[in-house]
Amino acid sequence: MLPTLIDQLRAGVALERAQVAAAVRDLVDERIPPEVKADLLAALASKGETTAEIAAFALELRELSLIPSIDGGLRNRGILDVCGTGGDRLNTFNISTTVAIVAASAGIAVAKHGNRAVTSQAGSADVLEALGVRIDLEPDEAARWLAERNFAFFFAQRFHPAFKNIGPARRLCAERGQRTIFNFLGPLLNPARPTAQLIGVPRPQLCEPIGRVLQTLGVRRGMIVSGRVGPNTHPHNPPGEIAYLDELSILGDNTVAEFYQECGFSTSVLATEQFPLQPASLQDLAGGDRQANAAIVRRILSGDDRGPRRDAILLNAAAALFVGGKARSLTEGWDVGAELIDSGQAMSKLSELARG
Repeated sequence: MLPTLIDQLRAGVALERAQVAAAVRDLVDERIPPEVKADLLAALASKGETTAEIAAFALELRELSLIPSIDGGLRNRGILDVCGTGGDRLNTFNISTTVAIVAASAGIAVAKHGNRAVTSQAGSADVLEALGVRIDLEPDEAARWLAERNFAFFFAQRFHPAFKNIGPARRLCAERGQRTIFNFLGPLLNPARPTAQLIGVPRPQLCEPIGRVLQTLGVRRGMIVSGRVGPNTHPHNPPGEIAYLDELSILGDNTVAEFYQECGFSTSVLATEQFPLQPASLQDLAGGDRQANAAIVRRILSGDDRGPRRDAILLNAAAALFVGGKARSLTEGWDVGAELIDSGQAMSKLSELARG
């Protein structure tokens, strides 16, 4: 089946829902060679994934995940995920993971879905592990953590066992410098089925289509962001190309797509003049390996680091607290986030999680 679909994609013809279902069956089939799977993913990326294709892949793959039994009352109250898709290749520290802890300290139930590093030195799983937070929760444990601690990590490797047969194809694509649809899908496949999501994407053109997909999947409140940084100096990118963070940026304007339930979808540009930002460069946001990034997280949450990294956390926490219903605006969210850190509440949450 895959060779036929590859030819169709190379001809520029989008996949229909039934074809996506067939493609997913073959992608998770261990008998299909990784090279063929990689060719399909490359052909799909070269054509350009449509909103319908991304939604169809997300729906099919979600059905293959382990589903935790989450209390209905908790779901009614609201569950938040804060996640970047990755792929910006800018090697910043773990902004969304830090923000997730801040949001949890505000009393929001945060289901953090993530994995080990793919395009950076330390992914969310790596840095949480280095911080002493358990990442190997079984589905029932994760549901209990979410209810009792307002935070649980949903490790992609554990909750998506079928992905082990897609991994070799993804690695082949990565070796070729080829991005795939899985660069978009991670935040859409959270097995906790969040009711609210803040998602960062590495290109502003992706904000609206990923937002539309999120709305299609039944998320009640969503915000998709991409933050301008400046000229992209990564060797794989063309000279003069503008770089964007898969987070809200303190270094330039931000593209934002947001919605509330089934209506009110809007796109806008968020300028940062309304926030008390310090002068900063991309280097100020640089991360390192898992231990280095864990140390950065601790310094921010303890209040010891009050520089641009803190600003980056407060800006993104403002959005998380707004989407999670703990702030009526981004400016209020900034102030709430600052108080959570300065009062010691955010660091106490990290300590609680590290105790297990």
